[in-house]
Amino acid sequence: MSDVTAIQNLVKKHQALKQEIAKVIVGQDVVIDQILLSIYTGGHSLLVGVPGLAKTLMVNTIAQTLGLNFKRIQFTPDLMPSDILGSEILDQNRNFKFIKGPIFSNIILADEINRTPPKTQAALLEAMQERAVTIAGNHYKLELPYFVLATQNPIEQEGTYPLPEAQLDRFMFAIELKYPTIEEEIQVVKLTTSDNDVQVNALFNAEEIVAVQHLVRRIPVPDNVVEYAVKLVNSTRPNLNTASDYIKQYVDWGAGPRASQNLVLGAKAHAAVNGKFSPDIEDVKAVAQGILRHRIIKNYKAEAEGISEEDIVKKII
Repeated sequence: MSDVTAIQNLVKKHQALKQEIAKVIVGQDVVIDQILLSIYTGGHSLLVGVPGLAKTLMVNTIAQTLGLNFKRIQFTPDLMPSDILGSEILDQNRNFKFIKGPIFSNIILADEINRTPPKTQAALLEAMQERAVTIAGNHYKLELPYFVLATQNPIEQEGTYPLPEAQLDRFMFAIELKYPTIEEEIQVVKLTTSDNDVQVNALFNAEEIVAVQHLVRRIPVPDNVVEYAVKLVNSTRPNLNTASDYIKQYVDWGAGPRASQNLVLGAKAHAAVNGKFSPDIEDVKAVAQGILRHRIIKNYKAEAEGISEEDIVKKII
């Protein structure tokens, strides 16, 4: 099958996928789009939202429609790395036997990732980056596709361990979940207080998703689009001579090179699901907010003046 046909098929499947997810999840179109884009590119996502916005249900539904295995890990202050990765035990014959932890799945929901100490947060790092884990000197490959979706509650910060910048940078998208509109909330209440059990169908399988990830990487990108993405990331760095006064005034640290890579990959996937065979600058702009938001560290002046990371990204775009 040619890449052109594959992209046309992806457009149809993407629309069908969204309709399938909409049977269970009301609204949240932008959030679902960004989660799917990160799956199509092989990235990970961080969902930031208050409790009760159906984050777990959303991930579970997406995993079902993609035909993937799904495991949920509830991060708590007493969670140990071995609770995630697995551990070795002595069997009846006095031999060590490895019992796999919940990390051995296609989609991992790391619920409230900032509630667990850095040692346990770091256990996810190798898995996210290398798609493999090392336990007791043995190297175990994880099954592809592999995708971590972490959630974070933005309001309750007592007794939490904020994710270090190095770990935040591993997430392709930071996605903000907002409250539903009144109409959407009415629909949610009707849907969840009745006795109807909604079934969703799997429209993909693991091999097809891996094929889509390769397809997205094969999409050609014009030089001016790559240049735009890199310049956009460069413009967030206050220590460069070319930085604007606005950035120097409000930003402590800008985004790193991984942001440029993710902007180009995200733009390719965004172009593909919209039926385009090559991304343009508009595709980069469409994914910029979710990709840059968590990579910009604003200073106290921005904090004092109520300027958010979103405002800074809007300004540079």
